[in-house]
Amino acid sequence: MAKTTTAQICLQFPLYALLFLVIFLGHADSQSLQDEEQAVLLRIKQYWGNPLLPSQWSTASNSTHCSWTWINCTDGSVTALSLFTSNITGKFPPFICDLKNLTTLVLGNNSITGEFPRAIYNCSKLEQLDLSLNYFIGTVPSDIYRLDKLTYLDLSSNNFSGEIPPTIGRMQRLTYLMLTNNLFTGSFPPEIGNLSDLLMLGLGYMSNFKPSSLPSNYTQLKKLKYLWIPRSNMIGEIPENIGDMVSLEQVDLSTNGLSGKIPSSLFMLKNLSILYLYNNKLSREIPQVVEAINLGVLDLSDNNLTGPIPEDFGNLTQLTGLSLFTNRFSGDIPESVGRLPSLMDLRLFDNDLSGTLPPDFGRYSPLREFQVATNRLTGKLPENLCYWGNLTGVVAFDNDLTGELPESLGNCSALLIVSVKNNRLSGNIPNGLWTSMNMSNFILGNNSFTGELPEKVSLKLYRLEINDNRFSGKIPVGISSWKTLVVFKANNNLLTGSIPQELTTLSRLTTLFLHHNQLTGSLPSDIVSWKSLSTLNLAQNQLSGPLPKKLGFLPSLTDLDLSENQFSGQIPSEFSFLRLNLLNLSSNHLSGVIPSEFDNLAYSNSFLNNPGLCAGSGLVNLRSCNFIPTKSNKISTQSLALIIALVVAVIILAFCTFLFVIRGCRKKHDLGSTWSITSFQMLNFTESGILSGLTESNLIGSGGTGKVYRVAVDHIGEVVAVKKIWNKGKLDERLEKEFTAEVKILSSIRHSNVVKLMCCLSKENSKLLVYEYLENRSLDRWLHSKNRPPDISAGFGTVLNVVLDWPKRMKIAVGAAQGLRYMHHDCVPPIVHRDIKSSNILLDSDFNAKIADFGLAKLLIMRGEPTAMSTVAGSFGYMAPEYAQSTRVNEKIDVYSFGVVLLELATGRQAKQGDEHTSLAEWAWRHVQEGNDIVEALDEEVKGPCYLDEMCSVFKLGIICSGTLPSSRPSMKEVVHILLRCGNQLAYGHFAPLLKNSEREGDLVEDNPSSLVTVV
Repeated sequence: MAKTTTAQICLQFPLYALLFLVIFLGHADSQSLQDEEQAVLLRIKQYWGNPLLPSQWSTASNSTHCSWTWINCTDGSVTALSLFTSNITGKFPPFICDLKNLTTLVLGNNSITGEFPRAIYNCSKLEQLDLSLNYFIGTVPSDIYRLDKLTYLDLSSNNFSGEIPPTIGRMQRLTYLMLTNNLFTGSFPPEIGNLSDLLMLGLGYMSNFKPSSLPSNYTQLKKLKYLWIPRSNMIGEIPENIGDMVSLEQVDLSTNGLSGKIPSSLFMLKNLSILYLYNNKLSREIPQVVEAINLGVLDLSDNNLTGPIPEDFGNLTQLTGLSLFTNRFSGDIPESVGRLPSLMDLRLFDNDLSGTLPPDFGRYSPLREFQVATNRLTGKLPENLCYWGNLTGVVAFDNDLTGELPESLGNCSALLIVSVKNNRLSGNIPNGLWTSMNMSNFILGNNSFTGELPEKVSLKLYRLEINDNRFSGKIPVGISSWKTLVVFKANNNLLTGSIPQELTTLSRLTTLFLHHNQLTGSLPSDIVSWKSLSTLNLAQNQLSGPLPKKLGFLPSLTDLDLSENQFSGQIPSEFSFLRLNLLNLSSNHLSGVIPSEFDNLAYSNSFLNNPGLCAGSGLVNLRSCNFIPTKSNKISTQSLALIIALVVAVIILAFCTFLFVIRGCRKKHDLGSTWSITSFQMLNFTESGILSGLTESNLIGSGGTGKVYRVAVDHIGEVVAVKKIWNKGKLDERLEKEFTAEVKILSSIRHSNVVKLMCCLSKENSKLLVYEYLENRSLDRWLHSKNRPPDISAGFGTVLNVVLDWPKRMKIAVGAAQGLRYMHHDCVPPIVHRDIKSSNILLDSDFNAKIADFGLAKLLIMRGEPTAMSTVAGSFGYMAPEYAQSTRVNEKIDVYSFGVVLLELATGRQAKQGDEHTSLAEWAWRHVQEGNDIVEALDEEVKGPCYLDEMCSVFKLGIICSGTLPSSRPSMKEVVHILLRCGNQLAYGHFAPLLKNSEREGDLVEDNPSSLVTVV
């Protein structure tokens, strides 16, 4: 027995020894692999810079590299490296694939540069690759199919160019393909239709694509759930067999050039929850046969769809949102739509709908948004709109609605906005609606509402418009509690009593309309709290007493109308401190001499029907003060003044005679210098009305190429801005070119965010451009004038102490970006401004931004082809580095300058105010590179918890736009899109349940950015 056991042991010993050797060697190999991987990770950290990757990545750490941040291991080996949003700069490490078992590599949202990294081919096991939101350039190589194990590929939001390689169609394992927001040319590769396992496809924001239709074989992608191709020059019709893509849940084909009908098969998609087809040219009616499907949101807005809304929409029992706005739908809204059980958001505004509203709206569904404005609807608003208590807004203005507001609105605490102006509604306001806790916009103008103003309103009320109604009674003293009110329009009502002192405590008020009421008594004397007030209209009342001197100290007042009252006494000399666009003191009982600052043609009709008033110059429509009897002790002074005036008159007469002779000589030689006027629209003024207003008292600005004047051109106070380019002799060649360029460009531009040129006047030694006048002048004045000494603001109005809040700044950023987008992408040929800066962004009374001063603009011959300029023009701090060095011009120099403007809006700093050695753009870039918190760079005067995300997003976008590499800067199309989205929780460049953005939607909610409509 013992011998047998010994023999067996002897025989088995080699086996045990071999097994031990295998285990030992395997452990050694495993340890060796871990050591190698750790060394690779540390090389990566060193390659990209130690401060940018976690301090935990260190040999001093007691843990293994598999426990380090952003590392995932399988069986002790690195399989995933995820460095999304890690502030990485530089190029792709060529040795990264020394991590031999790597299956997932995520490097998105960094600042990695260079061409597509071919070293990635060495990652033989790679299944997921994310290089999105970086600065890669060049083409995507045609042999990318070598990454044959990839299931996930995201190259979106880079600067890849050339055509999308058709060989991508050979990557049969792909389920996720995102190429959106690049500089690709060509068109949609049909080969992508071969990727039968694809679940998600993004080819959007390809502005350089040539116009082409969606390849028909894309309908073979039967597993595809998300199809995202907005803004990619897609034309033609939607494929008739799109219904074959049976798995589709989200489709975005918006802002393309699609035409034709909506195929009926689209309504057969059982899983479809989001459909965006807006801003195309789809022109047929919606099919009447719409099956009961599981639609969640249906958005067909901003097209040219016609005909009635199909009754069969009522079969869409899962529908939560229905957006058909900005089409040409007509007829009644189907009763069945009002009974949809899941409907939350209804947007039917801007159509030609008529008839009464279905009475069941809100009764069977948790209605949240109800927008039916700008139609021809009649009858009453549905009583049960807020039945479930979720309603945030009723937007129904510009219809023909009658009756009273629904009583249930008085108990609707979620309401943010009620806008029902321009209807025939009547009755009292429901109890509780005034004080609805979240109400910010209450707009009731031009109806027949009655009742009295309440003592208390919502603590969040921003805008109250009750003008053109039949409200009566006194303005309550409790108005002092309306602390958040910015706009108050109560004109054309039956208000009585005096203006209470409490009204003057509203420090945020910018607009106050109380004209055409029955107010009596004198004005409050203490009005210093009205520091934000820009427009005050108290005309057509029965107000009396003296004009308060403190009106002259209101720093923001630009429009003042106190006409048709019973004011008496002299006009306070303090009024001369105001820089008014409009002044009307007519039809009162004022007396004495008007202040000399108003003694010019700009105010010629500001003092009519005041028999006791006189003027010194005779330029205004008042009698001369020379014919008013004075005290004897002043006669000698008056006589002396008369003598001086006569001497001056003789000198002027002699000078005019000399000019007449010279003019006659010139005429003989065809050198006449009469003004020639070229108008670009109907004008209600003459050239004499313009010329008489070019006085120093009307000067509001000056620069290197001329002066700018504010000129009142008619009796109702219309004001224009006149830019004068003048030279002592014949206009030199440079100024002549600038004038010609500005006229040529502005006369052809028609956009709401570009300043409007009304006409031009010219003669051989002087040029005049007449623009619309923007009441709030330049953005620069609002952002930075509080930091200037008073003398610098002379001619531009009193130094502003009013802080431009963030919602207005965001509104200005979007408006200015839309103006530049129009110039770059919609004008043929495209226009480069060359001098974008905050002082060339003008603001109207509602803070809508308009691009101005095109004296330096340049028409490009071909889009994207740089054009050399003979001289460099621009402003320090805003000038793109490549422009300063090479004078090469394309749209990207405007993008750089606009990026600086965005940084100004976010930080409150001036463009040249980085630190003692750097500009704002350089300072902002270094601030981020050094790992500082962006929040620390934001303007302390406006940042708050509600706006931090938006402000940080705008700051980041400003850095991207002002990047030193032109190819890394986005187009203005992309900038507009990002600005409209930046306030939302969506990952840019990635699929998510996307809400459409609409520039038109903002019009529905007036001035309030935090309004009912969500803009993304």
